[in-house]
Amino acid sequence: MKVSLEWLREWVRLGSDVDALAQRLTMAGFEVEGRALAAEPFSGVVIGEVLATRRHPEADKLTVCEVAAGVGAPRTIVCGAKNVRAGLKAPLATVGAVLPGGKAIGRATLRGVASEGMLCSARELGLGEGPEGLLELPAELATGTELRAALGLDDTVLEINFTPNRGDALSVLGLARELAVLEGVPLTGPALAAVPAAGEERLAVSLEAPAACARFGGRVIRGVDPRAPTPLWMRERLRRAGLRSLGPLVDVTNYVMLELGQPMHAYDLRQLQGGLAARWARTGETLELLDGSTIALDADMLVIADAAAPVGLAGIMGGRKSGIAEDTTDIFLEAAWFAPDAVAGRGRRLGVLTDASQRFERGVDPAGQARALERATALLVAIAGGRPGPTTVTESAAHLPARAAIGLRPATLKRLIGIDVPPERVGAILASLGLTVTPKGEGWAAMPPSWRFDLAQEADLVEEVARVYGYNEIPEIDAPMPQRPSAVPEGRLAPERLALRLIERGYLEAITYTFVDPELQRRLFPGVAALPLANPISAELAEMRVSLFPGLVKALGDNERRQQGRVRLFEHGAKFVMQGNDLKEIDCIAGIASGSALPEQWGAAATAVDFYDVKADVEALLAATGEPAAFAFEAATLDCLHPGRSARITRAGEACGFLGELHPEIARALELDGAPILFELELNITAAARIPRAQELSRFPSVRRDLAVVVDETSTFNQLRESVTVAASSLLRELKVFDVYRGAGVETGRKSVALGLILQDNSGTLTDADVDAVLNAVRDRLKQDLNAGFRD
Repeated sequence: MKVSLEWLREWVRLGSDVDALAQRLTMAGFEVEGRALAAEPFSGVVIGEVLATRRHPEADKLTVCEVAAGVGAPRTIVCGAKNVRAGLKAPLATVGAVLPGGKAIGRATLRGVASEGMLCSARELGLGEGPEGLLELPAELATGTELRAALGLDDTVLEINFTPNRGDALSVLGLARELAVLEGVPLTGPALAAVPAAGEERLAVSLEAPAACARFGGRVIRGVDPRAPTPLWMRERLRRAGLRSLGPLVDVTNYVMLELGQPMHAYDLRQLQGGLAARWARTGETLELLDGSTIALDADMLVIADAAAPVGLAGIMGGRKSGIAEDTTDIFLEAAWFAPDAVAGRGRRLGVLTDASQRFERGVDPAGQARALERATALLVAIAGGRPGPTTVTESAAHLPARAAIGLRPATLKRLIGIDVPPERVGAILASLGLTVTPKGEGWAAMPPSWRFDLAQEADLVEEVARVYGYNEIPEIDAPMPQRPSAVPEGRLAPERLALRLIERGYLEAITYTFVDPELQRRLFPGVAALPLANPISAELAEMRVSLFPGLVKALGDNERRQQGRVRLFEHGAKFVMQGNDLKEIDCIAGIASGSALPEQWGAAATAVDFYDVKADVEALLAATGEPAAFAFEAATLDCLHPGRSARITRAGEACGFLGELHPEIARALELDGAPILFELELNITAAARIPRAQELSRFPSVRRDLAVVVDETSTFNQLRESVTVAASSLLRELKVFDVYRGAGVETGRKSVALGLILQDNSGTLTDADVDAVLNAVRDRLKQDLNAGFRD
């Protein structure tokens, strides 16, 4: 929000030190993000008065003017503006003036007539668009006065970021309240007297959804002049706040919203059929908004409707049909209170975000509607005339916000702030913020004012005391905290340990969004249900991820587009799987690898990373559990993986992850440099670890025997290992595969696997007879289980 210090000073007495003021606001929770002068720098511009005009002898579109500049003789100025006339006061850039952008003004001859300066428009002075032609100044301004001084253009405009809970401060009045407390000065402000009614005309209003709209204020005003110009002072204040002047009927409602924080709307009375009702939208209803867009209304959208149809989207934007037109003379002013829950999210859903919706979503003072109507009526009648009817307020008292007193204990205050604040200071701070404070035991009971929606519990009052007392007044001390180390169970691997193991193997950690691009997710996991976001931050981040693969694949593509030829990434995070109507969150660790298997070097030929390279990385993770033999890799398919180069990972028969090469069609569609290898492990199963236990080390030598086992191509190492382990029993210490052979001497469809068996006994040295007995048992078991043969 942009706010003018000159406007604020109308409500509260402020010092001249803008730096100190900005610092005080920031420390009180209102971050000053920027500040600027009310107008771009320019010099040499004064208030000129056109004394006489005549047509240029050589140009029909030019006018020769005699302009008084306050000192010296009148200047001859050649002007092309259509609104130039005798008696007009307008900005005069004298010879030597410098306009915004560095444009210097000098003497010039235009079609044979000398011109001693330039009469200026609002645009030429950087004062917004403004009406076409010269900037018309009020007649009461003294001729020859410096324009910057006359219009207060050296005023400072602050740009302030308000937290979502402080909707009460989104106005000049709201910010002035805060500054009055912070500066210790009274709140003043202009007199807001009631405007007497000039007639008895009323417009009937009904509250059909009182929980959403509990108070609706309105006033009929007839006979306004829609062509009356908005006074310059009001246009300037609107411009400094970032709003464009749209004529007096709209400008007044915008001005009151900025000043008092109450959004308002003006209806063209002739376009309304019957009275108005605040109700929920009905099936099939549509509404054309003021911006020209037509929306389909949902049943949870609050509308303002006449007897025929909706005429406005409550709290967000009015309808075009009933909006103010160039010839509107009779209006109905609306100032209502809409519950934040009835407005929140609707504008975002429709892509319609307005100043009004921003305020209603955060909370508007439910007691400020009549005051806003009186202020708007006074301004409008003074600018455009008109005959106002009585102010009417329709309300459902039972549905208005009910406030309860909040207790504050000194012990809680000290525990959360860390210091003792004098009791009288606490009471004074709360009272200055508009709370009604009464003693309660050793502490206080404070009733929040109607405009403070954010005050609901004791901690809220502690925050108010702290920020007004001053965070800088609270000394920096170490908070006493008991040291309670949390238990680190040995039976479960910490994710950090797994992450370090991957880092040691050359991976870098990635952090991606838990919400992903639906199109990419559908490409990787067609047919898998995903949870869509109700209010996504963008169309590319609109679904919760069902796997960590989408984020890693996107990160790989981003890296490859930045000429990264060898990429190793991993991520630890949650995936979200729909199980019926329930959403299950599963903690996972996943990785992706592409490019060469080894970094570029001279000692080994460059080869692309493959399934087995990444399988070794995964096995290194699984080995950390202390039970690597409990895991198995089974040939399986996943839609996003190569059907012949993927495997399901199981632990004791329970699926816990997947490993494989990205499907080549998907890799081509995503324009990746080859197909990367991916893996994902579910940590609820994978991270369980065997608790270390001491074991006796054998004092006797080990024996190695090698076997060349011929088995079917479909036989896996897991099957070989299981058969050998059962046969060798407790004497087997380690089993290695050191060769796989296919070719001469091995029939088609079979393969020769060279196994190294390392045998050892804890009770004595193994004899040849003992070893032979084990090997015979192994051969018999392999023949029985896998129809194995043996090569010499």
